[in-house]
Amino acid sequence: MLLLAGLLSACDAGSVVPGAKDPADLKAPDNGLCRDLDAEAVESGTDDTEPVACTKAHTAETFYVGEFDADATKDTEADDPALAKEVATRCGGQFRKFTGATESLALRTVVSWAWWRPSDDAWEQGARWYRCDVIARSTSSELAPLPRTAKGLLLGIPAATWMVCADGATVADAPRVACTEKHTWRAVSAVSIGKKRDRWPGSRLVEIRSRDFCSDWVGAWTNYSLDYEYAYTWFGKDDWDSGNRMSVCWARTKE
Repeated sequence: MLLLAGLLSACDAGSVVPGAKDPADLKAPDNGLCRDLDAEAVESGTDDTEPVACTKAHTAETFYVGEFDADATKDTEADDPALAKEVATRCGGQFRKFTGATESLALRTVVSWAWWRPSDDAWEQGARWYRCDVIARSTSSELAPLPRTAKGLLLGIPAATWMVCADGATVADAPRVACTEKHTWRAVSAVSIGKKRDRWPGSRLVEIRSRDFCSDWVGAWTNYSLDYEYAYTWFGKDDWDSGNRMSVCWARTKE
């Protein structure tokens, strides 16, 4: 890798070698396609998996294909964190629209989304597309098969297959699983701890609000049982700055 970098140092960034073939992913992928991916593919920045018919077994469905501003990203590296933030804003909203998830439900489901960008070669030649796919995890290391389409999958009251539970002594250390799997905790609600225009109140206050709101909410969910156990997941400043004003409430249960 270092040798290659040295050989390229005398060339202009984005230069094209005469006679070289264009990268296969120079052109943006089509929306609406399905693919049979594994969990490892989700962690990769790029993906060249061939699509499959959505009537066949698949674990991902493209619901949005966008494009970065070419001028604004002219000198931007393909793995710049600012790009991920832009994608999160765009695809987060599109994900909820496509699946029918509310803001609360989006935090309590194993259904989520992943995104990919062009390969480095394609990026250097000007490709600026990104692809967002619906995925679902049955466990932390396995993707769940999706129905023919995930459009509207989370409307109404979704099946337990699509809801998130945890299996462990505490929520913090417990692997997340689908609620059809063995579990000890269930995410039963997501509570609002601030308004959209509120400034970051600090970690301590966010945690206190989450604790108090979830205590009340889970108590009501258990019909005010005298021995209910609850937990909560709150998010930090980065998530707050990205627009999240909710914390997740968990009830200890095997149901």
